[in-house]
Amino acid sequence: MDYGSIILTVLGLCLFEIVSSIDNAVVNADVLATMKPKWRNWFLGWGIFIGVFMVRGLLPWLIVWLSNASLSPWEALTITFSSDPLALESFHLTAPYLLLGGGIFLVFLFFYWLFLEKKHCTLFFESFCVQQGIWFFSIVSILLTILIWLALKKEPSLALAAAIGSSAFFIVYGFREQAEKAEKYIASRKGMSDISKLLYLEVLDATFSIDGVVGAFAFTLSIPLIIIGNGVGAIIVREFTIKGVDTIKKYLYLKNGAMYSIFCLGTLMILEGFGYDIPAYISPVITFVIVGYFWWKSRHAIRMGGG
Repeated sequence: MDYGSIILTVLGLCLFEIVSSIDNAVVNADVLATMKPKWRNWFLGWGIFIGVFMVRGLLPWLIVWLSNASLSPWEALTITFSSDPLALESFHLTAPYLLLGGGIFLVFLFFYWLFLEKKHCTLFFESFCVQQGIWFFSIVSILLTILIWLALKKEPSLALAAAIGSSAFFIVYGFREQAEKAEKYIASRKGMSDISKLLYLEVLDATFSIDGVVGAFAFTLSIPLIIIGNGVGAIIVREFTIKGVDTIKKYLYLKNGAMYSIFCLGTLMILEGFGYDIPAYISPVITFVIVGYFWWKSRHAIRMGGG
């Protein structure tokens, strides 16, 4: 990659991490407001080290390592700037499995949001989809069946990757639903210790980081670039958590932009998993265009008195 491509990729990763973490920032701010300054500062200090350098640093490496059984942990970490031809060949051979599984995870995530999550509807079909929430499970089941059928025709191992991507989605969102219940419990228990709240925030942050890390592979397979882009984005989100969360709440449709970006990135990853060559600039450009459009719609809503 040339310097221009690297800069575009890092900026796209940073923007994607920010918009995909909006819900996390809002929840963090609400919980932090009930905590003492000592523990609030701990979360914003050491919490950055845990959330940015440990979770967002280790998770991309872990995903690459698990999807490349022939690589050692060190080779998985250094693969994108390694000169070992055998390691590089192994990585490129297994990349389609990572991309297909990750793409299915993201596409399922989009349909979950579209049909089942509460949202500020802005496009004409969103309200209709919310009313048809029961169809979410039918749609993703049919989609998974089609993708597994196509994968079996191309290579049986790809079908396993598709099934793993689907399983990962339902496991992660099972944990996330429990986290939402825990948030309500925390709100109802004013006597709950700050340490318990802190542990809850760290677990929730790790759960939310999965979306951004999986989506990052649509931008690049380079772990160092993913760590830099996601890390900078996560630090910005932490700053917003304290200083700008009220401003974020006014931009009603940024979450919509994040989810449509996730759908497009997931689709690109699925296509790459099946062998289609997607230029590197496509993912960051799509992210900037979609997020920019929904940022504009949010600004328009604020001017019209709706934000």
